Amino acid sequence: MSIAVVTDSTAYLSHEQYDLYNIYSVPLSCIVQSEVYKEEIDITSEEFFLRVREMDKLPTSSQPTVGDFTALYEELGKEYDAIISIHLSSGISGTYQNAVSVSQAIEHVEIYPYDSELAAAGQAFQVIEAAKLAQKGATVEEILKKLDQIKEATELYFVVDDLTNLVKGGRLSRAAGSVATLLSIKPVLTFVDGLIVPFDKIRTKKKALRKIENLLEESVRSSDYPIQATVVHAFSEQEGLAFKENLETKFPDVEFNLSFLGPVIGVHTGEGAIGMTWTIKTSDE
Repeated sequence: MSIAVVTDSTAYLSHEQYDLYNIYSVPLSCIVQSEVYKEEIDITSEEFFLRVREMDKLPTSSQPTVGDFTALYEELGKEYDAIISIHLSSGISGTYQNAVSVSQAIEHVEIYPYDSELAAAGQAFQVIEAAKLAQKGATVEEILKKLDQIKEATELYFVVDDLTNLVKGGRLSRAAGSVATLLSIKPVLTFVDGLIVPFDKIRTKKKALRKIENLLEESVRSSDYPIQATVVHAFSEQEGLAFKENLETKFPDVEFNLSFLGPVIGVHTGEGAIGMTWTIKTSDE
């Protein structure tokens, strides 16, 4: 059985990864001053964050349309027997629900929407593993089982400079944001059941990143499997790179990568967000 792997733009894969693993994607969009831009197609991350600096009103984001999904699924259905479609957490976006809706209306190809319950690099772990397994000839059931294992093993934490965007966009509760703002703290945020929630209240960004580092250390000590980790940043590459290089020195057995948060996630985190996600490192053999 031939299986296509689909994701959305918030996995923030590189062009090389899309080509190497034969991954397909539907873009989410950001709305900047009433203009709609498909991220990484109509506007790059750099262009987005530089424009936001000059804006008084925050941009917004929108999920792929039913038409976007239908067009892609219909085209892939001509070549593949099945489609596994892995998307941004349903707790913060309607992307997954749109995939489900379209999958129920298309009959000539089996479509399996999958809720990553994460975003960005955490989502990307699942997408890349699914694509690798599909290339090796794994069944749909085998791939979905592996995705569940990776999701269970994944941890994701991040810190933002300002919680305003997350609260206004409805991605973080107003109560949690108000407390953090009132106390001038930099909370470490995480995903729980697909939702963004505060994990710990930290006074400074430096201490927040140290907390994330300590959480990784706990995982390294307690895990009986190799770990891969990805540092992510929102238009703060040098800070992200410095964090990654520091971690590589302290955890030589962990495979580290650097990724970014593009316009759609950046709408909510704002510029300067830094985070890290890690999970089980699977064999490429």
